[in-house]
Amino acid sequence: MGKRTERNLLDILVQQNYLFRNLDKKWLAAHLPAEILIAEKIYSNRLVYTAFRPDSHIDVLYLILEGGPVIIRSAPLDRIIALSYPDGCFGMRSLPVGYGNAGYAFPSQVEAYKTTSVIKIPLTILQQLYENNETFRSRYDKLFELREKFQYHLLNCSTYPPQAVASLLRALVYQERSLGNQPNKEGIYTFDLPIDIIARACQLNHRTVEQVIKGMHKVGLVESAKDSDTSNDILRVVDAEGLKETYSATRDKVSWWPLK
Repeated sequence: MGKRTERNLLDILVQQNYLFRNLDKKWLAAHLPAEILIAEKIYSNRLVYTAFRPDSHIDVLYLILEGGPVIIRSAPLDRIIALSYPDGCFGMRSLPVGYGNAGYAFPSQVEAYKTTSVIKIPLTILQQLYENNETFRSRYDKLFELREKFQYHLLNCSTYPPQAVASLLRALVYQERSLGNQPNKEGIYTFDLPIDIIARACQLNHRTVEQVIKGMHKVGLVESAKDSDTSNDILRVVDAEGLKETYSATRDKVSWWPLK
C-alpha cells in the first residue's frame, strides 16, 4: 500500500469504514487526532492478540483498510469463529467499552489470515467517541450483535456439507450487508475466502469443501475468481437469496449434492 497522508486516512474512514461513515468530518477531526491515523500492517500467521483472556483487555480498536481477512481461531478444534474484512473492525469484544464490559468467552487467537493494513484507535479516544456521539455508539454496539449472529449461523452448520458451507456464506452475506460494505450494484458479494478458511469454519475437509463449491458453481449460486482478481481465493456469491434454500436444507433436499 502506498504512503497516505493523515488527511487522506480520515477521508477514507468517513467515506468507507462502518463506524465512521458519513460522520461530520470536522467533529471527527476534533476528537480523533490526526497524528494517530497511521496505517500499519499486520502479517499473516502471526498472533495479533489472544481474545477473551480472563480479566485482560487490549488497548486499541483495529480498523481494517485493506487486505485480510482477519480471523479468530477457537481452540482446541482450531475452528474459525469470526471473519473481518476491509472497512470493518475487530477487537471490540476485548475492549472495556460498551458490551465489551460484559462479554466473555474462551481464549481465542486473533490473526491476519493474509497481510492486512489497519489503523489502531487507542482505547482512551475510543471511549470519548463512544460517549460523545450517538451514531458512533449505536454502530459500535451493532458490532457485538453482528458477531453473535455470525456465530449463530455457524451453529447451524450441520455435518451435511452443502448446508454447512451455505451457513458460512449466509453469515458473511448478512455481516457485510449489515455493515453496508456489500453487495455491489449487481447484487454480487465478493469475498477473499480460501478453501482452508471455509474448511476450518465449517469443520469439513478441504476436498469436501471443493466439491460443495463446485456444485454451487454449477447451479449458479457462486462464481470463482476471475483473471482480473488479485487473489485466486476470490469467491463471489451471485445468488444470495438462492443460498437460503441450501442453508435450510436437510439431507434429501439438495439435488446437486451426490452424497446422501
